Amino acid sequence: MRDRERDRDSDLDLEFDVAELRKVELHLHHEGAAPPEFIRRIAQEKRIDLGKVFDARGNYAYTDFVDFLRVYEAATEVLKTPEDYARLTTAVLEQSAENGVIYSETFLSPDFCGGSDVGAWKEYLHAIREAADAAERNMGIVLRGVITCIRHFGPDKARATAACAAETAGDWIVGFGIAGDEAKGKPKDFSYAFDMAREAGLHLTAHAGEWGGPQSVRDAINDLGVSRIGHGVRAIEDLALVDQLAESGVVLEVCPGSNVALRVYPDIARHPIQMLRERGVKVTVSTDDPPFFHTTMNREYEALRTTFSWDREVFAEIARNSLDAAFCDADTKAKLAKRLEETPA
Repeated sequence: MRDRERDRDSDLDLEFDVAELRKVELHLHHEGAAPPEFIRRIAQEKRIDLGKVFDARGNYAYTDFVDFLRVYEAATEVLKTPEDYARLTTAVLEQSAENGVIYSETFLSPDFCGGSDVGAWKEYLHAIREAADAAERNMGIVLRGVITCIRHFGPDKARATAACAAETAGDWIVGFGIAGDEAKGKPKDFSYAFDMAREAGLHLTAHAGEWGGPQSVRDAINDLGVSRIGHGVRAIEDLALVDQLAESGVVLEVCPGSNVALRVYPDIARHPIQMLRERGVKVTVSTDDPPFFHTTMNREYEALRTTFSWDREVFAEIARNSLDAAFCDADTKAKLAKRLEETPA
């Protein structure tokens, strides 16, 4: 077996630049993708003190996952107007495009954009869409939105968020999900919100299997009816669940750099993405909250290439998985599929 593996590895072409590869990203938090300098600039303009958000080098400063949530929400507090979110959208898409991303789905929460008031949310969404449309024209990157309720804000707030999602579902708002502290509540507590989103025609995803164990993944699938799981990597602790994921086609939005930065796993070599893939699970690659975790899509790809000897074919598989699992419409997928097949200039 080892000899065959050595022979296979010797045939791999690993001499390529991951920056040249076109990428599809499905798991990106809009505010979490804000460059630190962008948030500092907005805070200075508004004379808001963010002394406990950054370290001495100007990076986001947090100690663990709960503290990360605190810093995330504190940084988000400076974004108070639709114009702020338009500027944020441009900044986020510039960085994604620089890393070869041609399609991205971003998690947006009306909790942060107008306090889950439908009218206010529509104003924020209009500004975000205008900036996204401009980025598509100027940078060639396509963006779609997945509205996300915040788990630790509770089920009642989730219903208000789902109402915003239902009111704006369509060709641009294409999905609904849940993020936040997995220790707060159970997936079934949010089933009403997910039912609202499903009835509005939205595709569904949920964070699970990051801090919760394998059962949290099962619960998200069984109680919320999702087709994708955000993270989901701790499913590896239950091989029966892994086989269920492979057989059902539920897709994992895997964020290796995030998992290492938050110490879900000690290093990339011990991350289970390769084991999950080898057992037939459809995995994708994303950055989650890239500046918080000092990562980019190029860095994620490079780490996977050097650690697991992923060649061009594997990355092409990852891109296809991602596009197949994307929540956008068939016409958009067809156009993006052609771009994935093209040789980069």
